Amino acid sequence: MSLNHVRPWRDIYRRKSRQIMVGNVPVGGDAPIAVQTMTNTLTTDVAATVAQVQAAAEAGADIVRVSVPDEASSKALKEIVRESPVPIVADIHFHYRRGIEAAEAGAACLRINPGNIGDEARVKEVIKAARDHNCSIRIGVNAGSLEKHLLEKYGEPCPEAMVESGLEHIRILQDNDFHEFKISVKASDVFLSAAAYQGIAEATDAPIHLGITEAGGLVSGTIKSAIGLGNLLWMGIGDTIRVSLSADPVEEVKVGFEILKSLGLRHRGVNIISCPSCARQGFDVIKTVETLERRLEHIKTPMSLSIIGCVVNGPGEALMTDVGFTGGGAGSGMVYLAGKASHKMSNEQMIDHIVEQVEKKAAELEAAAEAAE
Repeated sequence: MSLNHVRPWRDIYRRKSRQIMVGNVPVGGDAPIAVQTMTNTLTTDVAATVAQVQAAAEAGADIVRVSVPDEASSKALKEIVRESPVPIVADIHFHYRRGIEAAEAGAACLRINPGNIGDEARVKEVIKAARDHNCSIRIGVNAGSLEKHLLEKYGEPCPEAMVESGLEHIRILQDNDFHEFKISVKASDVFLSAAAYQGIAEATDAPIHLGITEAGGLVSGTIKSAIGLGNLLWMGIGDTIRVSLSADPVEEVKVGFEILKSLGLRHRGVNIISCPSCARQGFDVIKTVETLERRLEHIKTPMSLSIIGCVVNGPGEALMTDVGFTGGGAGSGMVYLAGKASHKMSNEQMIDHIVEQVEKKAAELEAAAEAAE
């Protein structure tokens, strides 16, 4: 996929993969890279889980995964699926029966781990349930739970072991004439994950689910994920992503979108370009950006906003954004619309005014998009 042929240094060519469906969301092929997250509530607490799914969907999640550790969770899943605005992936470990129950409950996809789901006969039963209920499967290889024979062969988790695990499980699905699957090869180590993903990308045309597992807290996990996933996406690898953070699932969705937005692979909401601020700033840049991020969360139309503290880079950045504000002197700054200087505005009124201008521009863009359909 060429993002901008005029600027070839911005081109990303996505790996060619088969397309599957996760509910009504296409994954792979030329479909947009889907953003996922996972609930961290007790699945048996249906109200709390549904609320978390809805919040994630509102933040932009295309797909949400829910853990199904026991029979009570399988029963709750049916109600969660019914209330969910997005497809639900059932996370299955250890108990193959949970996979069968989840398919029967209406899950759009089953995430099964070849390292702990059981022998081939049990996997075949899960495959049959998935086929019978129009459910796709994600093969979820994890460095922390590789099969015993692979650990004995390689001595430790390594890219080769992870790829071999994934290919063994792919063979089982294909031998059973099941092809609606995607695959992930996750590790908490960025280097191990990246190498494993490159290996699996060369070995199969299956859609790839990207993730750095157990990445950490909001700050450290975001950085690890941005490095690992960002580099793979830049190489064209990845059809759906999940940023694993010890944080609110909504934060995972936000970070996932920011990674995709930074590479021009997805566009949603307001992309704020802002300076780190210094002694030249004509207003409190940091506080202003924090406030604007919060007040503009409701905007889903892709657009850009520059908030720059002074005239060193402000006018130049504003040339390339839909709305801009550059700090000046005497308690006011310049508002830019469509890259051109428009009018001055006092710092005291600036935030309300910028929100108004962004909302107005978003409405214009939405109207133009509807007219073009």
